[in-house]
Amino acid sequence: MWEKVVAIFAGSTLLGLGVNAFLVPYHLLDGGVIGIGLIVHYFYGWPTGISILLISIPLYALAWIFERRYFYYSIHGLIVSSFCIDLFSFMDGKIHLSILPSTIMGGLIVGVGVGLMLRYETSTGGTDLLAQLLTKLTTLNIGIIIFIIDALVILGGIKVIGWEKFLYSFLTIFCVGIMTAITSTAEQQAQ
Repeated sequence: MWEKVVAIFAGSTLLGLGVNAFLVPYHLLDGGVIGIGLIVHYFYGWPTGISILLISIPLYALAWIFERRYFYYSIHGLIVSSFCIDLFSFMDGKIHLSILPSTIMGGLIVGVGVGLMLRYETSTGGTDLLAQLLTKLTTLNIGIIIFIIDALVILGGIKVIGWEKFLYSFLTIFCVGIMTAITSTAEQQAQ
């Protein structure tokens, strides 16, 4: 249990740092609910973490109805990661990198945070939760469903961020995906 608590706080801290220090300064997007929260932040100026919490309510209602195990596994991660994303908002503009290294670093750090949480059977919920529910209804692999959702999120943000930042954001979700896969399976490979 303590390992899970540490994973939630460490993963959430990495999410908060990755999002605020590397993605927000260039108005880049991540996929999923974090990406939707960033779109809301860029467009309306609302805090990203609070936006993520509000956007996640319908997804958690679905999980409560159809698969309570997913609800229980991810609610803590959602709350702590949303809090950390807003807690570390002061990091916006504190690290001075150009857009390409910022894109890559942000993606890698967010990916390690998400992967660490998944390794200990928790997550930030959001669209990962939706993807878990959709795998019960389709024959598609969960990774493909998550990638499709992430791509749709950043496509939906084009009007807010523009085409150039869309391409950088696509690179971000690629880096997040790679590091999530590596980090979430690292312990399994070591055994």
